[in-house]
This record gives sequence, structure tokens and C-alpha cells, in this order.
Amino acid sequence: LQVKAFVTQDIPLYHNLVMKHIPGADPELVLINHYYEELDRIPLSDMTRAEINDMLRALGFYKKAEPEDMVPEEFRFAPAKDSPWNTNPKHTRRQPSEEEPQQQDATEHQLEAQHPDL
Repeated sequence: LQVKAFVTQDIPLYHNLVMKHIPGADPELVLINHYYEELDRIPLSDMTRAEINDMLRALGFYKKAEPEDMVPEEFRFAPAKDSPWNTNPKHTRRQPSEEEPQQQDATEHQLEAQHPDL
């Protein structure tokens, strides 16, 4: 039920996050790079909606306030740190807004270590 709420209410707010329904398959987040190469699969079935959102924030996904909102230029390639076509990489990271608590926990550092091109 938590994953269903995430899929119907939260996915439309995320930039560069696409839902692909596969009948009979357990829900999972599949991380891919710019070249559509699979980096990792993270099962979502046992996670709460809040845990999924926290994980996506830690991975660097940009979440809009409304589905129709524009994505700021600096987040166009998020969660990737750089454009694959950029000759001067900047490795910038989205800063949490005032409403979002600043969380830099072990999970975030672990995700960065596992997925260096995100």
C-alpha cells in the first residue's frame, strides 16, 4: 500500500524517474547511467513511502512541488552529477530546502560509494 501511494502520488513529482509497470513483478528501483547501463536494483516492497522518498533524495533525484513545475537548469541531469556531454564537470549537488531536514547519514554516504556516477 505504501509503494502504491508512492507510485501514484510521488513519482509524477520526480525528475528523471520513470515508472515502468511489469505485471507480476515486485516493485524495484532500477538505477541506470547515461548510456542506459544498469547500475543497481533496489527492492521497494518492504519500504515505506517515506523511506523511498528519503532514499531518492539521498541519491540526488530532484523532486518538484507540482508535476507541471519546471526543473531548474542545474538539476536537468539529476541525479547524475554531470552531463555526459559536459567538458567542465562541476559535481554539484542539490541542497535541501528549508522545509527539508539536512540529512547526511550513513545511508547517503553508502549510496554515493555504491553509485559514483549518480
